[in-house]
Amino acid sequence: MSIFKSFSNSADKGTDAGKEFVSKSYEHAKLKAFQISALTIGMIAKILLIGGLAFIGFVFLSISAAIALGELFNSSALGYLAVAGIIIVVALLCYLFRKTLDKKVISKMSDVFFN
Repeated sequence: MSIFKSFSNSADKGTDAGKEFVSKSYEHAKLKAFQISALTIGMIAKILLIGGLAFIGFVFLSISAAIALGELFNSSALGYLAVAGIIIVVALLCYLFRKTLDKKVISKMSDVFFN
């Protein structure tokens, strides 16, 4: 009878250990999900705030550059065209190097996600 009691105790201990493992794994998954969501929301908030302010600054900078170039060229239309051309060139460069940017973003996010 003691062998059956020993098997019963071992089975009970194994069941308890399995339940504790599942419980701890569930808690860890919840904490990891909270961490990732908090980082994501924080990142989005910073991007919106900093990006919005930078965009407003860029608009005013572009307008003032266009006016200054217009005075330099004695034609406001040429000033606006020059600024538009510069913006298009920068946009094309960003488009050409988009894969490099994607790789950097993916590597940074993988550090956050897997660590």
